[in-house]
Amino acid sequence: MTAFRTTRTTRRLTSAAAVALAALALTACQNGTGLKDGGAATASGPTTETPSPTGSTSNAPSTPAPGSTKTGTGTGSGTGSGGAKGGSSDPAAAAGNRVLCNGSNTEVTVQPVARPLNHMLISVKNTGSKPCDLTYYPVLRFDEMQWAPAPRQETHPQAVVSLAPGQSGHAAAMLAAADGSGEGGTTGQKLTIAFQGRTPNSSGGASATPSLPAKGVYYDSSLTVTYWQQNIEDALGS
Repeated sequence: MTAFRTTRTTRRLTSAAAVALAALALTACQNGTGLKDGGAATASGPTTETPSPTGSTSNAPSTPAPGSTKTGTGTGSGTGSGGAKGGSSDPAAAAGNRVLCNGSNTEVTVQPVARPLNHMLISVKNTGSKPCDLTYYPVLRFDEMQWAPAPRQETHPQAVVSLAPGQSGHAAAMLAAADGSGEGGTTGQKLTIAFQGRTPNSSGGASATPSLPAKGVYYDSSLTVTYWQQNIEDALGS
């Protein structure tokens, strides 16, 4: 019985202590020395602000929307760097107010030369009133020839050859292999020169039929042609 009374007394003392502590905490809250239940802190004191990053965020560069192009202001020019020096290598981009050179606005002449061996010079003079463009290379056809001579790729110019009125452009044909390795050698009596348009192998207009020497021009299966060039030296490779 004594132990039961002792336990009961201890419980009462513990309960009384808990009540006292709760009252003390409530008093502290009401005196503004702590936090009220469910409310913000009421204790006064200096306000601490988080410093913002250096510079205004409104001046930060914006991210371009998907699919848009953002114009930069860095050093260096963004134009002209992709084209060939001295002009555009794209015939379409080089057109401007010019026309195509062809048999209707030019005078075409051909002349076999002593050097390089077995070569023929092809010259085109602009007889029109507008600048004209010589695109790609001349397409040669002797008599009823059923094949087209291949161009020499190493002669591809950096820019489209454009002729002012009265100015001439040139190309050269290697008629036969100097070492005799060509096949099917024959003498051509008539030559037709076709001009290309602004896309490869398209028509550039009227063809030309320049006069050949009276004895004709000998050629074989090694017949090739250069791209149009601005001067004779580049055409003949000298």
